[in-house]
Amino acid sequence: MILYTPLSPNDIFPSEEKDFNNRQCVNYNGKQLYVEQTEDGGYRLLQLLSTDPQDFMNSDYNPGTILKD
Repeated sequence: MILYTPLSPNDIFPSEEKDFNNRQCVNYNGKQLYVEQTEDGGYRLLQLLSTDPQDFMNSDYNPGTILKD
């Protein structure tokens, strides 16, 4: 099998198993988000799940954003 990709082999075939137990889908301000819980109890945005292109233009939903209550 040949993969033509700019990703490194470690990104495609990770050697370590990551703990995905602290990840979940949540509804935040009417938007579906895939988030990861941080050690301090907050949430870090991993992915916006939307079909509306205007949602992706909103900087409040950039990956890595820490969500406020």
